[in-house]
Amino acid sequence: MALFVARHRHAPERCPAQDPYLGAMLLNHLSRPNVGQYGMQIKGEAVVRGEHTVYLIVEAGDEGRLREFMQPLEMVGSLDIYPASTCARVIASGGCTSAMPASELVPALDPEEACQQAIEAGLVVHRAHPLNCETSIPALLGGVVMPNAHFYIRNHFHIPRLDPDAFRLTVGGLVERPLSLSLRDLHNMRSQALFVTLECAGNGRALFERPIAGEKWNLGAVSTAEWTGVPLVEVLDRAGVRTGAQEVLFRGADGGTLAGHPDAIRFERSLQLDHARDAVLAYAMNGEPLPMQHGYPLRLVVPSWYAVASVKWLTEIELIDRPFAGHFQADKYWYESERDGGDVVREPVTLQRVRALITEPAPHQELGCGELAVRGVAWSGAAPIARVEVHVGIGGWREARLVSERKRHSWQWWELITRLQEPGAVTLRARATDLAGRTQPERSDWNRLGYGNNAVHQVQIRVV
Repeated sequence: MALFVARHRHAPERCPAQDPYLGAMLLNHLSRPNVGQYGMQIKGEAVVRGEHTVYLIVEAGDEGRLREFMQPLEMVGSLDIYPASTCARVIASGGCTSAMPASELVPALDPEEACQQAIEAGLVVHRAHPLNCETSIPALLGGVVMPNAHFYIRNHFHIPRLDPDAFRLTVGGLVERPLSLSLRDLHNMRSQALFVTLECAGNGRALFERPIAGEKWNLGAVSTAEWTGVPLVEVLDRAGVRTGAQEVLFRGADGGTLAGHPDAIRFERSLQLDHARDAVLAYAMNGEPLPMQHGYPLRLVVPSWYAVASVKWLTEIELIDRPFAGHFQADKYWYESERDGGDVVREPVTLQRVRALITEPAPHQELGCGELAVRGVAWSGAAPIARVEVHVGIGGWREARLVSERKRHSWQWWELITRLQEPGAVTLRARATDLAGRTQPERSDWNRLGYGNNAVHQVQIRVV
């Protein structure tokens, strides 16, 4: 189906609305049931006030079919039909006259469709293609898990549209028994369900004091889900890891061309064998099959690590005998900063840094004097949360109450009930400490690629 804008004009003396019977016939002709008989759908309609001009936004198979349908209007005036696009399609393609970029490696979800779904779900879109959008902070309120539609989305390429019947996960390299596993094979293996918080390494990038290239994530590139799938060790044990294997390389179906690379590349990441043991090959998210945007039909989930390690649309696992040096392993996802003397220090992005977020009250919210509930979430890749402290106005730090038992791999809800006695502007601040002794810093060190900004979160409110 294609999108069109149809414009009809008529002279004042030929206005069909002046004849109640002709007007009723026109309404019936434009009714949704009648339009559907022509295999079309009217998406919107408007009459310009004070003029004899009608605009229709119509989905139709082709222009000829639409002209045939619009013939009753054309008989009393003019008819102009324009091929059209949605705003999501234009922005995803990079301009009003630009063609939609095509997937280079595999069939892919239409970028317009993916973007429109994200918008309708209330996600905050940072880039229409490749689609990158974060969860709004109010959407973080209250749940153990984030509903699938509201879970933040991070992509580097097109979203693959893989055929589940033809899907195979291959396991090769330094193994005794190479494998080719179907989805049925994976579903028949021992399963495991884990509550895991995934956070983009660039979460909070927009809050560094010096601007940094890359997606301008605020604080919503984080979400929690219950992931169900096969423990990676089950597959590795079935394949038989050979002596000499050092790392497990995970290869996704998504890929494309990047600046500085003459050929298309795939999204690939590796883990040392010891680090890979806790990973899960997930085929379900919050009790449902993985959504396409989140890796359908199979993805890797690596608890406690930044989400770059959790490769989506996983199709290949390879055991290798050396450190992997692919683009997303060696060029990206490193903390890079200069020390005194100009030396550049590099450290790989691995475990999530400890962080607490205030989800309630909202920034700039007006509240009356009296009782105030400050609530939020906290998490850390190194260890469960030990405590969360909250600073209200000019008072000191007070320890919040942790809600429910401590979590190892997912966020921890917390709350502090206090009182506000005086009107005026009040700053709320929250910081977390984990059981490994790591505490959020007042300011996070700037780094060239803008990763790991876990500075103390603060929210301004007004007491009236």
